[in-house]
Amino acid sequence: MNLDEAKNNVKTRYLAEAWENLARDIAELKTLAVGDPAMAEMSSSEIETLEAQQHELEAQAKELLEVEAETAAEPKGVILELRAGAGGDEANIFAGDLARMYEKFAAIHKWRWSPIDDGVFEVTGKGAYRAFQYEAGVHRIQRVPETEKAGRIHTSTASVVVLPVREKSDVVINPADIEMDFSRSGGAGGQNVNKVETAVRLVHTPTGITVRSTSERSQLKNREKAMQILVAKISDYEEEQKVKSGSAERRDQIGTGDRSEKIRTYNILQDRVTDHRIKRSWHNLPKIFEGNLDGIVGTLQSVASGTASAGTDDEDSVDN
Repeated sequence: MNLDEAKNNVKTRYLAEAWENLARDIAELKTLAVGDPAMAEMSSSEIETLEAQQHELEAQAKELLEVEAETAAEPKGVILELRAGAGGDEANIFAGDLARMYEKFAAIHKWRWSPIDDGVFEVTGKGAYRAFQYEAGVHRIQRVPETEKAGRIHTSTASVVVLPVREKSDVVINPADIEMDFSRSGGAGGQNVNKVETAVRLVHTPTGITVRSTSERSQLKNREKAMQILVAKISDYEEEQKVKSGSAERRDQIGTGDRSEKIRTYNILQDRVTDHRIKRSWHNLPKIFEGNLDGIVGTLQSVASGTASAGTDDEDSVDN
């Protein structure tokens, strides 16, 4: 145990103090045993017990410090990009349904939900990254559209991209590699939004990555927001390149997180959502679309951490 680190942390101080008390007791027993074989034999077993207690305290302190370090390193939030895929107008509707589902999920947990551009949102707050990190990929819905007179089932898709937002990033961007242009922001927001060129578009020429921010009322704030997204996208791009080159590994218990991977199907007629990565299904879709995703998210986290295994088409229900 790093005694100084444990004593200086409010969460582990009591463990460090208990460890020190045991150390004093062990030292006293060893002193009494010096030159006294009978006492040495009597105290040997007690010393072993006290040392075992020390090891347990060390393990507890180590676990608490590791959890705290992981939490400190956790991204402060995520950027969500939701795009319609196959299915025409129905795909656009589905992408909107997913956005509203995630917004309600964020509201339940009191995370801040901020629109940035069409289909692009920022979610910030403690635990937001852990909750959204496994949502990346292609989502599919099977239902009969309201405009379908023959009752045929339509299948539509939408893609979800999840980018972590960190306080600090190792990504270094050469200003000369960025092309910037401005335009008028559309949508609600008042006369200033529509008449002044506040919307910012950035293009990173080496990668071709393009980002846009329209939500803020000032050009400066939109530029800052666009740069934040650009950093996140470049970081994600570099990570993908490492994976492709074999120089890094991603967790594969629940898939690669590749945006082209079909991860989940929402079957409206059967009132069932299935996550194909872990082969688990849940019922009560109306409740799920109201943002009640904790059951799904919790299962994904458990599988990823190794505390639970993937199912074999198991089914669960979301409580009414």
